[in-house]
Formats: sequence, structure tokens, C-alpha cells
Amino acid sequence: MEVVTESRVTAIDAEGVAVAGQPIAARTVLWAAGVVASPASQWLGARADRAGRIEVEPDLSVPGHPEVFAIGDTALATAWAGRPVPGLAPAAKQGGQYVARVIRARVTGRSAPPAFAYRHQGSLATIGRKAAVADFGWLRLSGALAWWLWGLVHVFLLVGVRNRVSVMWDWFWAYLTFRSSTRLITDPPGSAALAAAGQGDDGRGDRTGQR
Repeated sequence: MEVVTESRVTAIDAEGVAVAGQPIAARTVLWAAGVVASPASQWLGARADRAGRIEVEPDLSVPGHPEVFAIGDTALATAWAGRPVPGLAPAAKQGGQYVARVIRARVTGRSAPPAFAYRHQGSLATIGRKAAVADFGWLRLSGALAWWLWGLVHVFLLVGVRNRVSVMWDWFWAYLTFRSSTRLITDPPGSAALAAAGQGDDGRGDRTGQR
């Protein structure tokens, strides 16, 4: 098996898939990517990376538009010890809290806070029934223990008791009944929709983590 990275998918048809212009024969293609940033960079005429994320200033403002801020998947901020901030919900929440402090400082005439710095609290990803991985840097877990931890963290982060109870009941019922769901997007072989499927992706793959 050969793994190809940093390559854009340009077409999918009945014969297979084209990666960086090179055809790969395949009867079945599994599409596991496609995260695209919002078109905010086009609205503002701001500089963006290949995925469309705005290359923001240290205070998360848009270059040339100090009154506009970009956070989450819309922003490319090298605020994780010099590395790009991951497109995860905790990162977006931290960005929102930081921007609120910046705006408050401007309104009240106080000094602006230091440049935004992302604090990574760990990554959690579920793989299957009683199978998950957890990485907190100082602690790594896998298997059933990580799966239970993943569930507890996600329920804890939900807003409101009603949402937590509803999700817990739904998960409990799915666990008892072995219920699973599959979401499929299909189109006739060789259709224009499938041929254009790779145009909105930068080919770098999907992202998983704590959400």
C-alpha cells in the first residue's frame, strides 16, 4: 500500500480517481476529506492559504481590517507555539473568548491583551464501539477506557441539562440495540458532481479531535 500526501484529487469517475493529474484505477472510492473554510477571505479580499483560511494578525484581526476578526476554521493563526492552530471546537472557543477581551479593551480604552496563544487541552477521537483514542500529551489512552472518557467529555461540554440527558439516552439506546447510521452521497457514475468533487478540497485529509 502506498500513501500519497500533499496531492489534490481532481476527478472521480467510473474508472477510478485522478490524484495530481495521475489516474488511479479503482472500483470503489472512499471520500474522507473535504473541509473547506468559509469564503470570508474572498469577501474581504484578504490573503488566505490553500484551504481558504484567512492569515490573521496576532490579535486574530484581518490584515487591513483591524475592526474585523476571524476565528475557528475561517482563520489561519500560528498561535500554537509557532504552529497553526487546529480547526477544533476548543480552539474556536478560545479564539472567541480572546477576541471578546480585545473588543472590551478597545471599548473601555484599556491596553490590548497579549497576542493570542492557543492552549491545547488534548485530543479525543472515537473509532468504534468501545474503541477510541485519547492524547493529552502527558497521558495517552486507547480502547474502552478512552471511549468512555470521550463520551463523558462530550456530554459535559454540551449546554443545558436537557441536551445532556437527550444525548445520553440516544447513545445508551444505540449501544443496547447496536444501532449504527451511515450517511451517503451518491450520484450516477461519471457525473459532473463527482468529477468536480475534488475542487473544493486541498488534499490534506480530514481532521479529528476533541469537539
